[in-house]
This record gives sequence, structure tokens and C-alpha cells, in this order.
Amino acid sequence: MARWGKCDYKQLKKLQENINKLANGDAIRFYEECARELAARLLRKVIKRTPVGENQYETKTVNGKQKKYVIRNGGTLRRGWTARTEEEAENGSSQNAKDWANSLAVKKIGDIFQIEVINPVHYASYVEYGHRQEPGRYVPAIGKRLVNSWVNGVFMLTISEKEIESQAPKILEKKLLEYLEESFNV
Repeated sequence: MARWGKCDYKQLKKLQENINKLANGDAIRFYEECARELAARLLRKVIKRTPVGENQYETKTVNGKQKKYVIRNGGTLRRGWTARTEEEAENGSSQNAKDWANSLAVKKIGDIFQIEVINPVHYASYVEYGHRQEPGRYVPAIGKRLVNSWVNGVFMLTISEKEIESQAPKILEKKLLEYLEESFNV
């Protein structure tokens, strides 16, 4: 008769424990970390692409002459990516992209984990997609008359989103390998 010999099942038990740990709750945390990582990368790209306007002026007439007074610096739209309100963006209290992405809520809808990236500045969509304007209208803030009837959009979010979409598989694969290595080599 054949002898089977001795077998140590400690490593198989450890593998089973690691697989159970992956299946139970660590996976959800991992998915949320992946969503936050992609959101942080998207924010970094979109912030770099967001145009910064010139200083805004209020024109006042004193003794029949026009004088310009500086109200605030540009950059409200750029700061808006990491602000909860437009007032927060105007005041300049903004965070870095990674910290902001980590503070955002991750929603789970079916099998999809989603983070909403919003710019609360009221004119963000006009800069993104473009807008109409009335040619010939005088705008005191810039001291000129409008020439074109359409201003093209910058598409800062759209372009950044497409870039992240193409880079996401590599980013997620790297994070998954790190996660599996961490889980099974503990």
C-alpha cells in the first residue's frame, strides 16, 4: 500500500483566511480608495487646465472721469474645484486635490463606486462648454465692446476626464497588484 505522508495545512488555512478577508469587507475599502485616487488625479489635471481670469474691476465715475478699482484677483474658477461654495472659492480657501478627493463621499450604485466632482462657481459651465454673447455690447469691466457672438469652451473637465479614462486601467491594475500583495504577504 502507498503511504501519503505528512502534510502541514497551516499555509492553506492562512490562504483561506486571506481570501475570506478579501471577500468580507476589505474589498469595499479598496474600491473606495481606487475611486478617490482617480478623483484626485482628475482634479489635479482639471485644476491645471482651468484658465485663470484677469483681475476683475469695478468702474466708477468720479468728477466726470472713469476710474478703475481692483475688486479681487482671478482664480476663483480654479479654486472652485476644491471648494464647497462659490464664496469659499472667491475667498481663496482651497485644499490640494488629494486631500479634497479624500474628503468627498463615495456613492455605491449597484456595482459602481462613484464620486461627484463639482465646481460650484456659477459660470463654470460657460467656460467649460462655451457661451453666446451679444456683439457690440459694451462691457465696462474689460473696457471694450464684444466682437464675437460665440465664445468657445475650454473643455478643461471633458479633456481631463478622457485622459483619466484612458489611464485608469493601468492605475487600477497597479493598485490591485499592491492590494493583493499586501493581503497575501501579511
